[in-house]
Amino acid sequence: MMRKLFVILLLSFGAFAQKNIQVTDLLKIKSVGKPSFSPDGQKFLFTVTSVEDDPETKGDFVYQTHLYVGDVATKSTRAMTSGKFSISAPNWAPDGKSILFTRDLGNKAQVFQLSLAGGEALALTNSKVSVQNSSISKFDGRLYFQSGISLKDFYSDSLANPRHLIPSWTLEKPNVANQSFVSKAKANPNGMIEEVRAYLSQNEKDKKAKVINRLNFQEETATSGEIQLSTLFAMSLEAGAKPVAINNPLHRWSDWEQLNANTFVVILPADSLSHPDKVGENQLVRFDLTTNTYKSLLIKPGHRYSNVTVSNNGEQVAFFESKSTGVSNAVLKVLNMKNGQIHVVNLDRVITQVKWSADDQKLYISPQDHGGVPLLEYTIASQQFKTLTSVADGVLGFDVAGDQLIYTKTSIENPSELYMLQAGNERTITDFNASWVRQKSLSKAEKHTFINKLGQTIDYWVMKPVGYVAGQKYPLVVEIHGGPTAMWGTGEASMWHEFQYYTAKGWGVVYCNPRGSGGYGTPFMASNVKDWGAGPMADVMQATDLAIKEGWADTTRLAVTGGSYAGYLVAWIVGHSNRFKVAATQRGVYELSTFFGEGNAWRLVPNYFGGYPWEKATRAILDRESPLTYVANIKTPLIIFHGENDLRTGVIQSEMLYKSLKQMGRTVEYVRHPGASHEITRAGNNRQRIDQMLRTWEFFARYLE
Repeated sequence: MMRKLFVILLLSFGAFAQKNIQVTDLLKIKSVGKPSFSPDGQKFLFTVTSVEDDPETKGDFVYQTHLYVGDVATKSTRAMTSGKFSISAPNWAPDGKSILFTRDLGNKAQVFQLSLAGGEALALTNSKVSVQNSSISKFDGRLYFQSGISLKDFYSDSLANPRHLIPSWTLEKPNVANQSFVSKAKANPNGMIEEVRAYLSQNEKDKKAKVINRLNFQEETATSGEIQLSTLFAMSLEAGAKPVAINNPLHRWSDWEQLNANTFVVILPADSLSHPDKVGENQLVRFDLTTNTYKSLLIKPGHRYSNVTVSNNGEQVAFFESKSTGVSNAVLKVLNMKNGQIHVVNLDRVITQVKWSADDQKLYISPQDHGGVPLLEYTIASQQFKTLTSVADGVLGFDVAGDQLIYTKTSIENPSELYMLQAGNERTITDFNASWVRQKSLSKAEKHTFINKLGQTIDYWVMKPVGYVAGQKYPLVVEIHGGPTAMWGTGEASMWHEFQYYTAKGWGVVYCNPRGSGGYGTPFMASNVKDWGAGPMADVMQATDLAIKEGWADTTRLAVTGGSYAGYLVAWIVGHSNRFKVAATQRGVYELSTFFGEGNAWRLVPNYFGGYPWEKATRAILDRESPLTYVANIKTPLIIFHGENDLRTGVIQSEMLYKSLKQMGRTVEYVRHPGASHEITRAGNNRQRIDQMLRTWEFFARYLE
């Protein structure tokens, strides 16, 4: 009898545990990609990214992204692709009878066309390099796509560069003219100077040396001295057709859209003579394909343009204008191509997507705002906004056809699904995550506000432990976001699983958007300039205190964690407070002068601190604002994470932090993830994502349980 009772209790406990979010539930989350209506508005496409078992490595996982098509009338959907080869960037052909996408079959990504009538997808391109941004023009029926090539390869490729063009801008190779790179000399280490240069150039091609003369040599996971160029090609869909280059890649188009068959709106550098890495400003221009000429439409000192979106009739162009330095939101503007007048959309927010209405009288916009990303309708003539979706949820991508909208969305209840809005009524279209999430016990984030010492309203969210019982005390984990201009809330998808995982472990969670966050306008976002540490810390600590005042948090079992800028802030906090029992800092910035040298996000230094490390006044600020300056004060047990290939913040600072604490005999543990980039917790190797979450929980449990 006792044995039977034990078995019943064991089974009951197992069932209860399975109702809570598990760490491996991370692998169940399917992400629905940006949808698009067919030209006639009767069908829609979208992508689904899932985590699957790696067929080649037991115990590992791979991401797979596949194409789905749905019917507006029936709301039914079906998968159009499958298998180990993912697709990307799908879009409709103008007749709505087929879909274009890019797919990498193990060599280079190429453009494929898939007919809705059935059959296999047909390859439209056969480029020796990867292609991207493909579409069939509604004006001339040609396929347009972009393809990249390094500047050095462009010099020597007679097909890509038949006229042997060289840049008008300097390559900044000391005392060597640009023409010196174009040489037919035979490689000879014992030869004349041109032969020696040819020999050295061959060593670079064979990856025996990297020669760096550019400023932006740090990529996400590696360094490179190469300058990449992009060419726009057009190609007839007739059999045997060859792609034709539309632009000179040395002109450095950063964005483009067609106005008609022979005219494009293009973004070009404002300065064509300076090195690309030294040009922060650009201009909006009109390009005439028939005459191969440019006409400047907009150029403004100290500013740059991005995200060109042409209206359906080609008479208006929406775009973003932003300052090339400093901290501010981009401004959404509309250029009238007939009279040159500019309409300013008065919305001081980070805007993630813009779409025109069918009649070109309205814009549909998804802005980050107070923790959510709602979908707004903006009428240009009246300058009025209308909110169409919940302000608490997050629209991740959308499209519009007539009076119906389709969008992907994240919410407290579900990390990602597809929804349709018709006549003001929202309907869920897919069930990719809801089917398993509804079987789980979730913690619901409760939103609160307070006024900080600057008079700003700070939003914060509190999540009680799953199974919370009034009168009991629980550990509390303080989570901090990065950026520093990121925004968290119930409309942000990346932390859905982590928050639910910690609350499932019986811990509470509190997070906030401290000064410097996005989603609240430029003055709020810029309020941490020259104050990365003390001011934001005050907001985080006030949110923590208010959560504690609810009465259920155990003040002797507090933990704090965060990544990137939040890794910085965690290190700053434990260098200025001993209130936390334990802490975790991930892929952080700890010494700002070093960060200037080793991180590809180094422009944060002049933008936030007003100068460079060699300038005396700026150096004093950087030292004052660096957590490493206060490392001797850190007494809190700390675990430090960093991806070994993370060049966004760089790894040396984490080594400095660890080595300093270790030398002083402090309680510290250091975890490096081989091959991991800065994106490890969002889009990295899934075993490493799980590893980092489990190591954080296990380290915290040593002190909280």
